[in-house]
Amino acid sequence: MVGFDPEAKCVSTAEAAAAGSASGLVTRVLISPLDVLKIRFQLQIEQLSSRNPTAKYHSILQAVQRIFREEGLGAFWKGHVPAQFLSVGYGAVQFMAFESLTELVHNVTPYSARGSFVHLVCGGLAACTATVAVQPVDTLRTRFAAQGEPKIYPNLRHAVVTMYQKEGPLTFYRGLTPTLIAIFPYAGLQFFFYNILQQFSEWVIPAEGTKGGNIKNLVCGSCAGIISKTLTYPLDVVKKRLQVGGFEHARAAFGQVRTYRGFLDCMRQIRREEGPGGFFKGLSPSLLKAACSTGLVFFWYELFCSLLCALKSPDSTGRKGG
Repeated sequence: MVGFDPEAKCVSTAEAAAAGSASGLVTRVLISPLDVLKIRFQLQIEQLSSRNPTAKYHSILQAVQRIFREEGLGAFWKGHVPAQFLSVGYGAVQFMAFESLTELVHNVTPYSARGSFVHLVCGGLAACTATVAVQPVDTLRTRFAAQGEPKIYPNLRHAVVTMYQKEGPLTFYRGLTPTLIAIFPYAGLQFFFYNILQQFSEWVIPAEGTKGGNIKNLVCGSCAGIISKTLTYPLDVVKKRLQVGGFEHARAAFGQVRTYRGFLDCMRQIRREEGPGGFFKGLSPSLLKAACSTGLVFFWYELFCSLLCALKSPDSTGRKGG
């Protein structure tokens, strides 16, 4: 199971980082189209409705068809290179920090490292650590996914140089405040609900064999992703709006653009111009993405940890639930 377990500890911190990286890499390839859809919806000022003639996108199917028609199949993997750096780096730092923090709790506090609330706090702290480490790559990913045709940034090197020269080094940390505010509860709730759902599933339907355990990990992770994403989604919208600040010229083809002076100003403008629903634009593809990505991340992480355990000790049963 995810997190330090003194009774079945067979994965080192470095191996946890490797498993986290691998799980992030595989998951990113599979969920990239949903990520592009989510970002396009989040950045659209106009109402997401077919009744609004000025709206470029108004449903998942319509958006898929339009993006494919106007930009081709490759558009669903726009920004995939920085996104992969993001996923690999984030997965490594997050799971390495989480395993270390839960082990620290076990060693220096009276609390159980398997407790759900311990997972809530450690999961949030681990995600904040990973977020600070990969925020520049996240900003690059968002810009690539947001730009239309013709491209403003033809490749990653050009984007880095142009952004640094024109906007300064701090531009790579645009949206960091709402990101950190959102990521602590989001990731914490992911680990919290994953832990609770795992315990509940073991009580209701004890896993029998590796196949059953892997399916359970996938389902528990997907449910945890949906719950945590719904609860923290508005902050994700604000983060995306701030990350494309100074990039308005590349958004002209998508409809209206706005300039925000900061976190609170962005929230005020969205509330005034778009109403409460503005904070939930792109929720549908985001929930699909959250279900797939969270489920797959936990699925692959547990699977890779189990494989590492098996490689080190062929007779070992590995991590619980693997």
